[in-house]
Amino acid sequence: MDQDTAARTTLIRSASHAGSRVFEAILTRSPISRIDIARQTGLSQAAVTKAVAPLVAAGLVDAPPASHRDGTPGRPVSPVSIVRESMVMIGVKVNVDEVIAVATDLGTTILASRRLALAADDPYSVLDAIVEVADHLARELGDGVAAIAGIGVSVSGDVDTSTGMVRESNIMGWADVPFGDLLAQRVPWPVTLENDVHALTIGEHWFGVGLGTASFAIVTIGRGIGSGLHLNGEVVSGAFGVAGEIGHLPLADPALVCPCGRRGCVEAAAATPAIESALSSAIGRPVTITEAVELAHAGEPRAEAAFREAARLIGTAIATLVNLTGPEVVIIGGEGVSNFDLFEKTLRDAFESHAFGAAAKCRIVTRPHTFEDWARGAAAAAIQSLVR
Repeated sequence: MDQDTAARTTLIRSASHAGSRVFEAILTRSPISRIDIARQTGLSQAAVTKAVAPLVAAGLVDAPPASHRDGTPGRPVSPVSIVRESMVMIGVKVNVDEVIAVATDLGTTILASRRLALAADDPYSVLDAIVEVADHLARELGDGVAAIAGIGVSVSGDVDTSTGMVRESNIMGWADVPFGDLLAQRVPWPVTLENDVHALTIGEHWFGVGLGTASFAIVTIGRGIGSGLHLNGEVVSGAFGVAGEIGHLPLADPALVCPCGRRGCVEAAAATPAIESALSSAIGRPVTITEAVELAHAGEPRAEAAFREAARLIGTAIATLVNLTGPEVVIIGGEGVSNFDLFEKTLRDAFESHAFGAAAKCRIVTRPHTFEDWARGAAAAAIQSLVR
């Protein structure tokens, strides 16, 4: 981190509440006029102008001369824009078998990316892999390496962002791992650790669907069943950093043991490993998810039944989520989206059966997310950590 980046980081972190709100408005709505910033934040135009000035001086915001009017009497409109390349963030998504890393600008546009298979999934092997991919991205950025202002890492499970602790990650097999502190000892940048689905939701909140939607939820189907909530303009983290965990609603057969150790979780019957296990047991031999999909598409009744049960539980869980929180739209992502045709009808039927009243108006849409998108979410979490 060079002196300019360090000074910009200090400016953002030390900003007043009003200054942070102005910077966030420019960051997420750029280009935007000072008048619209005032409308969005509720601040006076004088307060907005005062907050914008040091951002321009630091090279974080561009404010060209006013060139047009917005149709109202008075001074010409002078839109301001974030200088995207003024800072770079590294985002890393941790999977059980690989890490995916990206370097992004302040708008989370990907500047470089790198994937690395994991030799093992213990915390220290993952740390080694993250350091390796981060070093690779730093070299690829060339002179842009000086603009790196932070690194965000997303991991499945119960993650305490405030302390950098992975309290429980069933997929990784970790418990009470101070991963943020361990990584901070290995890299020269501030570290943000976040739950992977929450990080994805932060990315959608600031740079995706959240810009045009007051409330939404993301539900991910794959190796686990995850969820993130965006309500009233904010991503919900909960008092303890856990919110919206529909994969652990006790809606499944109590005889089923979830990887978390509890019984009857949705994830115990609807996640990829659960579908593989159910079909393997029914057929009498090991079946991978790829073969399960092929069998279901071919009309094999036991395979179809396994996907129907998963879809029924996920649809019921989504209805529960929507009844409790009332989002406008639920976005379904994750690896399971590529096979959503096997889930869709039963999932929608279950949702409609259990959604209460006007909650049934909530739209359910699919949005494929690549693992680079998940890594972008981690970078967005690092940006949000810097701003807030």
